[in-house]
Amino acid sequence: MAKESWSMKGELVLACNCRVFCPCVLSLGDHPPTEGYCQTWAGFRIDDGHFEDTDLSGINLGLMMEIPGYMSRGNWSAGLFIDNKASIYASKALTKIFTGKAGGTTHLLSILVGNFLGVQHEPISYETDGKTRNVKIPKILDGSITPITGKEKDEDTVIKNSQYWIAEEIIVARSNRSKFRAFGRNWNFEGLSAEVCKLDWHS
Repeated sequence: MAKESWSMKGELVLACNCRVFCPCVLSLGDHPPTEGYCQTWAGFRIDDGHFEDTDLSGINLGLMMEIPGYMSRGNWSAGLFIDNKASIYASKALTKIFTGKAGGTTHLLSILVGNFLGVQHEPISYETDGKTRNVKIPKILDGSITPITGKEKDEDTVIKNSQYWIAEEIIVARSNRSKFRAFGRNWNFEGLSAEVCKLDWHS
């Protein structure tokens, strides 16, 4: 079977229940999350993307994941939110990408996610206000993430040269607001760990 061509470029934010900062970025599953388990949501802004001939540009996404312990041991639960302005073809393509079935960057999800909770189509906004990123899904997600400044007060704290599969550079951040309610979960991660990353995923 020929390999399907896909790519997504833009930005993503992720917030979780870890105390600042999530060890999974560096441990790659060698150490458990700070609370012993992981609850997380992520927001995605696709500036430029495609799946074969289907355009994915301009689509926003949300993702929730629940991991019972060490990341590398799998048995993750995951649910996907796709912007309701996405075409049916784009929705099918994004579902294939985020379940790992399209291979490439997200292939690990096909191995680690044991319980895919499904897809919901919702209006999703991803906005930047200064350095703060705001992600909203009405009645589901209200997230506001701000990077943590380093020694140079106008520069973010950045982790580089890790083996984290999500991105090559991770901006360390904290949640200002972080309320999530869907798929039987009701979470609030205000003040807890978050990250901002360049989105550059592909087949």
